[in-house]
Amino acid sequence: MKPAAAWLTGALIVLFARFITAVRGIWQGGPPAPGARVYFANHASHGDFVLIWTVLPPALRRLTRPVAGSDYWLTSAIRRFIGRDVLNAVLIDRTRGDPDEDPVAKMAAALDEGSALILFPEGTRNTTGVPLLPFKSGLYHLAKLRPEIDLVPVWLANLNRVMPKGEVVPIPMICTVTFGEAIRLHPAEEKKDFLARAEAALRALAPRRAEPGT
Repeated sequence: MKPAAAWLTGALIVLFARFITAVRGIWQGGPPAPGARVYFANHASHGDFVLIWTVLPPALRRLTRPVAGSDYWLTSAIRRFIGRDVLNAVLIDRTRGDPDEDPVAKMAAALDEGSALILFPEGTRNTTGVPLLPFKSGLYHLAKLRPEIDLVPVWLANLNRVMPKGEVVPIPMICTVTFGEAIRLHPAEEKKDFLARAEAALRALAPRRAEPGT
């Protein structure tokens, strides 16, 4: 069980996220389900995992862990507290300072414990004008190691407009978190084919922009 300070901080984070974004979860692929699974999402802001975490039912939220870089979350006492104690993040050394640490094995171990994971396969925040950056191979290797695990695409809309790059004060705006239909790695499916299929599943959830005059 989490310490009281961590539980209270988590509750305040959820309330703040709901107040600023009026975030709404859309379950296109079916209702939320418990158990080990991977939510893979587009990545445009440091707050992306918070929105996914916020719209999950409380019972699922407690078992859902973001996958995040230890080089960011271990750099200060407050970040360590939020990353480790509040969010229970699976912290990955993106610098590979320890060559013996296998990030995919670490994620698989968390799944084996019954956790759900939040993963951003682009690998870094997308600050470009394209909807998605090319996926890194981590999602494929995790799916290959645990082919029985559901991989749920999740599209976050408008969060990058709530906190534009370089701004300090959030701009209140309605955000949506859309959960699609789960996919799994097909037997003998090649990496490039799987990643293309995963990208397509995620891209299909993006809101369509209205055409001029409509």
